[in-house]
Amino acid sequence: MKSFLKLALLSSTLLTLGGGVSVAKESVVWWDFLGGGDGVRMKKLIEDFNKEHADTIEIQATTLDWGVPFYTKVQTSAAVGEGPDVMTYHASRIPLAVSQGSLSPLTAEDWAAMGMSADTFAAATWDAVNVDGQQYAVPFDTHPIVLYYNKDKLDAAGLIGADGLPTGLDGIDNFKAALQKIKDGGTTWGLSTTTADGTFAFRTIYSYLCQQDGTIGTDGAWLEGDNLDKLKNSVQVIADWVKDGYVPEYTDYPSNVALFTSGESAMMINGVWEVPTMVDLQAQGKLFNWGAIELPVMFDHACTYADSHAFAIPNNVGKTVTPEKHAAVLEVIKWMSEHSLFWATAGHIPANKSVTETEEYKAMQPQATYAKVTANQVFDPKSPNAGVASPLFDVAGNAFTAALNNEVDAQTAVEEMKAGLDALQ
Repeated sequence: MKSFLKLALLSSTLLTLGGGVSVAKESVVWWDFLGGGDGVRMKKLIEDFNKEHADTIEIQATTLDWGVPFYTKVQTSAAVGEGPDVMTYHASRIPLAVSQGSLSPLTAEDWAAMGMSADTFAAATWDAVNVDGQQYAVPFDTHPIVLYYNKDKLDAAGLIGADGLPTGLDGIDNFKAALQKIKDGGTTWGLSTTTADGTFAFRTIYSYLCQQDGTIGTDGAWLEGDNLDKLKNSVQVIADWVKDGYVPEYTDYPSNVALFTSGESAMMINGVWEVPTMVDLQAQGKLFNWGAIELPVMFDHACTYADSHAFAIPNNVGKTVTPEKHAAVLEVIKWMSEHSLFWATAGHIPANKSVTETEEYKAMQPQATYAKVTANQVFDPKSPNAGVASPLFDVAGNAFTAALNNEVDAQTAVEEMKAGLDALQ
């Protein structure tokens, strides 16, 4: 099976005896939703792939709008056989796509041809692309939220350990004490986070729910048992930071980043995708000594929200794919996975463990420091209503924003969350 890719690709090369050599190059139609620094890096990977496979495969790439527009276009295009050959996909949106019949499952033969298996990935990452016992995508990365920190400010507050990393941040009371120490040192805010958007804050709230072994549940069984109380505890953590003056209220996403990069806040909760922002500012001499670590433990054990950019093959209804074309698609996915060290410069953690185990990755900071989050990550509930840009995120935004800013209490917010989820069809 491992020779399937090579044999199929070789069969697409036509040799004409006595008349020179003509090559039937496979074209792979590719869709992605990657903008900003992600988009720049993916375009470079595609360029490198096409150069390396100049005689055999060419990726023909198109970048579409992120979020609902992308997933809607995939659904409608695949239904009439006009989808791409391969595409990027969020793991969290796979359950919806499967329910719509938009994705083709990857077979055991496909995995063997690519030389990958469950052992290639962290357990939670592999499971995130599995629906009803079938794998529907190849994880390319995991992108969790992390805690960014200003090392100089934490060091002045006595919060940097002998290993050069933050210390004394685990536990609700300890974290509050750390925030107070930072404020006592003259920094305006101990921490900044996005409090004006409960949709984004859901990632942190969900992390703290998982740290209590709580779950959101899924369709028809949302927030059952003591999960509502655990969710309330999670919301209360952030609301208390705001109430006590450690975190600014009604902070939108750009302001969150600006507060941290300007030094007005000593720490920031945000996604790993902001790593390039910090790297670029530091290279320009416009940023302090900074780092990023796994989200501190507020409750019982480490757990942090994550999603995964993955590669999926649409179920193009009525369209027949030749073995050569399919082999070319698998070669594209395999190559991207094996070359994902460059993708890590965007802050993302490569899903392929053979990449994160290299010396090159281990020397990449702060990526290598927070990579351990893959052993402690939680993905979205497996529901057609869950995932990025989903009804679940919309419900969270409606329910949590006011509570984070102490306009309503946490109990009211979580009851609204449950009512909103129960109303989903």
